[in-house]
Amino acid sequence: MDREWGSKPGSGGAASAQNEAIDRRERLRRLAIETIDLGKDPYFMRNHLGSYECKLCLTLHNNEGNYLAHTQGKRHQTNLAKRAARDAKDQPIQPQPLKRKLNPRKTVKIGRPGYKVTKQYDAETQQRSLLFQIAYPEIEDNAKPRYRLMSSFEQKLEPNEKEWQYLLFAAEPYEIIAFKIPSTEIDKSANDKFFFHWDQDSKQFTLQLYFKPKPQVGPAPRPATGFPPSVPPGLPRPPPR
Repeated sequence: MDREWGSKPGSGGAASAQNEAIDRRERLRRLAIETIDLGKDPYFMRNHLGSYECKLCLTLHNNEGNYLAHTQGKRHQTNLAKRAARDAKDQPIQPQPLKRKLNPRKTVKIGRPGYKVTKQYDAETQQRSLLFQIAYPEIEDNAKPRYRLMSSFEQKLEPNEKEWQYLLFAAEPYEIIAFKIPSTEIDKSANDKFFFHWDQDSKQFTLQLYFKPKPQVGPAPRPATGFPPSVPPGLPRPPPR
């Protein structure tokens, strides 16, 4: 028996171009359903009759799947390209804001400044203090020295030790100098405890800081009773003098 051209016995025959197009649209519809969110499509609209419209192409669709298949077609994609080109033409070109370009300073360093550190102790408050006097005779015009406290864990030159911190002084064109001081809380309760001053005439920067007294460790001392502590309990004590 003669068989149909292009097919084998038991098969349904070769698919026609129309069937291939239907199958392709069905695959596109399933793919669009899985990947496209209709809630974010500005051209998707449901009318009062319960059907769906494409506001870009002015087409009517029976269900969401049919609309999604339409969005993957040549007509919808062409209209999208035309709309994007028209929007780009109508939108005026906005001037780009000018970005401020910061050039790194190329100041030639002239070495470390001269300094003097004085240790002090206040017997009344039992506080220790430090007085720093830094000389900047060649400081740049209209410049002022700066200082900063830095934790030991911020620096990379020495081993990290929580018992110490660093006090840094900087002024162009001098190199930055740092002093290693105890990591004790600094007392800033009064102006005479922590202050700094820049003398424009003598070109000297002064900074003084007080450390808060450390709390006593252990039980408080017992008040004196007038009896020698070597007397065992239970024995008669000598009369007080």
